[in-house]
Order: sequence, then C-alpha cells, then structure tokens
Amino acid sequence: MERPDEMTWVARTSLAMTSWDEIMTPEIRRGRTDDAEFIARTILLAQRGPRPLGWFDFAFDGPEPEVLAFLERLAVAEQSSWYHVSQFLVAEINGERAAALCAMPSRFARETVRPAIDEAARRAGMSEADLAAIYTRGAYARPCWVQGSDEDWLIEHVASAPAFRGRGVIQALLVGGIAAGRAAGFAHASITFVIGNDKAERCYAKAGFSFAEEKRDATFEALTGTPGFRRFARAI
Repeated sequence: MERPDEMTWVARTSLAMTSWDEIMTPEIRRGRTDDAEFIARTILLAQRGPRPLGWFDFAFDGPEPEVLAFLERLAVAEQSSWYHVSQFLVAEINGERAAALCAMPSRFARETVRPAIDEAARRAGMSEADLAAIYTRGAYARPCWVQGSDEDWLIEHVASAPAFRGRGVIQALLVGGIAAGRAAGFAHASITFVIGNDKAERCYAKAGFSFAEEKRDATFEALTGTPGFRRFARAI
C-alpha cells in the first residue's frame, strides 16, 4: 500500500536543541531501503519503552543482534507492514538519522503484520515450528493490546536515537505523522504505549493526544512488569 502523493513533502521545524540555544532543523522524510538498520533499531527501542525487553525480544527469544537482523528483513520485505521502511517517517539532523515513527492506516496494520512475519521467517530459513513458536511466545500481549478503530490513522514504533533524546525531534515527527494522516483523508489518529511509559505519555499529550482507553492483564504484568497498554487519540 503506497502512501498518497502528498507525502512527498519534506517538513522542517526549528527547535531549540542545546543549552546554548543552538537551533537545529530536523528534516522529516519518508523511509527508504537504506534506513532498514535504523528502522529495525527504532522498532526495538519503541517496543521496549522504559523496560529492558519488548515484544520482539519475548517473541523471537534470541540475542539482540539476531532480533535486529530479523527486524531488518521485515523492514525491506515484499509484504509491507508496520515494520516496513515505506511506512516510516525519518527525522534527520545535519544528515544524521535522529528518530523515526510509523504512520499508516490502522486497518492495514492489522491485515499485514502476520504475512510480513511469515515472509521474513521463510527468508531467514526458519522452520514452521520456529515460526509457530514466535507466535506462541508473542501471544502474551494479545489480551491487553489496544489499537483503536480500523478507521483510525495509526502512529506506532516511535523512538529517537539516544544522542537526540529530549531535544524535541519526536514532536516534529508527530507533526509530520499527523499531517500524513490528514493528507490521506483520516479524521482521527491513535497511538498505543505501555502503561507506565510516562515520558511517552507526556510527549503524546504535548502533541494533542489524550486518553482513549487502556487494557490490563495480570499475566502480561507478571512477564513484563507493566500492567498493560494505554491508547491515546486525537482529531486530525
């Protein structure tokens, strides 16, 4: 699924970046194939949030380099999904990748995650038993995942590189992600994060999002240390 032609724009936002009030200007652009490694790490960081492990850590159950290699396969798979570079916006500062987020129709996200993982697993030479084990281990999140309506514009996998945290780059990306949804004809945007990720909650509230719903699950909490997921939403 291609993004609308309107998404060929490049957004620039001036931000105060340092204690010396140096002004940086992030360039917001669409993801490219050569962003695969950066997107893979962004997904892993976003899924972990304030915790040491995220969904792919649990589901893949392997060392971090192997998890990242699998995510890179997903980022350039033939099957586009919310892991794919084409669904991401990337913020660059002075030519350096600083942060990224996925912005896409919620409905499309639901329909494509499993086919994309299936494809990446086959290309990685995994057996059917290995693939089934990924879904079995990853099922822990299902009871408390909240994604909103199929009519929503979904923003997911939001993270910045450590060197650029706390500098407002994510706010610039969120402006771009919201504009993308508006250009695609959507009226509402939705974003989900683990309960207890206070930094993310403050960041999304600053961008105009507010509480919509949450789900909690005791088994999820016992495994991850957080009770579940919270969803914020806003009109766009």
